[in-house]
Amino acid sequence: GGGEPPPDRLMIPASLFDRAVACIKSFEGWHYARHHPYIGYGHKLLPGEKLTCNLTKAQADSLLRADLIKRCSTFRRFGKDALLLAVLSYNVGEYRLLGSGRIPKSTLIRKLEAGNRNIYQEYISYCRYKGRRHAGLLKRCKTEFALFFIP
Repeated sequence: GGGEPPPDRLMIPASLFDRAVACIKSFEGWHYARHHPYIGYGHKLLPGEKLTCNLTKAQADSLLRADLIKRCSTFRRFGKDALLLAVLSYNVGEYRLLGSGRIPKSTLIRKLEAGNRNIYQEYISYCRYKGRRHAGLLKRCKTEFALFFIP
C-alpha cells in the first residue's frame, strides 16, 4: 500500500481500498510492451495519453489507484457494493456491467438496482475468456467477492 487513499466522499476505508489495489496487482501482474494498449498493472491507454510501458512501479501504482478511484466514483450509487463493482470492472470493463450502445445492462447491475444483493452467481459468471470458463478468472472472481462483498 502507501499510495493515494480514496477520497472521503467515496466512503471507502483506506485499508480496504489498499487491499483492492493489492488484489488487482496480484491478478493483473505486470504488463509489458506485448500487452499494448495495457500498461503497468493493467491500465488501458486512452486516446491522447502519452504513457509507455516504461513505467516505474510507483507510477503504475498511481495509475491503478486513479483508475480505481474513478471506477468507485462511477459505481458510487451502489453504496457498499461500489468497490466490489469497481474491482470487477477493472477486469471486465465498465461497459460490460453498465451496458453501452447495443450491450445491455448486466443482470448483476439489474439485480442490484432492484435491491437484490444476492449476486454471487452473477459475479462469478465473469470468468470466461473467449467464451470458455477460465480457471484463473474464476479464482480471481471468487477471491474478489470473498474480499470485497460486504454483507
